[in-house]
Amino acid sequence: MVKLDYKKEYKDLYMPKGIPTFIDVPPIAYVMVEGKGNPNTSKEYQAAVGILYAISYAIKMSKMGKNQPVGYFDYVVPPLEGLWWGDDEYFDGKRIVDKDKFYWKSMIRLPEFVTPEYFEQVKKEVAIKKPEIDVSLAQYFVYEEGQCVQIMHKGSYDDEPESVAKMNQYMKEHNYICDINNHRYHHEIYLSDPRRCKPENLKTVIRHPVRKK
Repeated sequence: MVKLDYKKEYKDLYMPKGIPTFIDVPPIAYVMVEGKGNPNTSKEYQAAVGILYAISYAIKMSKMGKNQPVGYFDYVVPPLEGLWWGDDEYFDGKRIVDKDKFYWKSMIRLPEFVTPEYFEQVKKEVAIKKPEIDVSLAQYFVYEEGQCVQIMHKGSYDDEPESVAKMNQYMKEHNYICDINNHRYHHEIYLSDPRRCKPENLKTVIRHPVRKK
């Protein structure tokens, strides 16, 4: 059986070009944990990532157990993603701010066969197998992102404002306005593992919601 790889199947979502492009993103379901703090130093963020992967791999490996969900298909676990905003105003990605004040929703896409009911079932199973993980923090989250501009950013996370500036110029030229607010966020998709990749080689999809002027 061929495994579904979301990055390859939906290249428009996960493999954009190094220049800004427009995309209309459909509603997508995620396993999500939210919190606050610097992702580089926050124990809360590291714990969140651990929760996400524990649940994601439990769902993937359900094919080996007795409780395989209806409609199951084999797949590659999608990449880690993050929605980000700040304390005093909505984070717009234009500058590096105090990372300790970041609010975030860290998340991994769920395959389409995962229902809210099955999601809760998996949480209970993971809680039994890995009691050291607080799976109660995990939520079934559907993000209706809609119209966006995105770009493939190559390099350090701290250099992202350079790519955001290109996105803002594209919006201006195509009569769009950045529409980051309290329910549409600065969105990042992490295609590289920073533990195994030099900063200059990191690949990150940056996506901002937009609306027409």
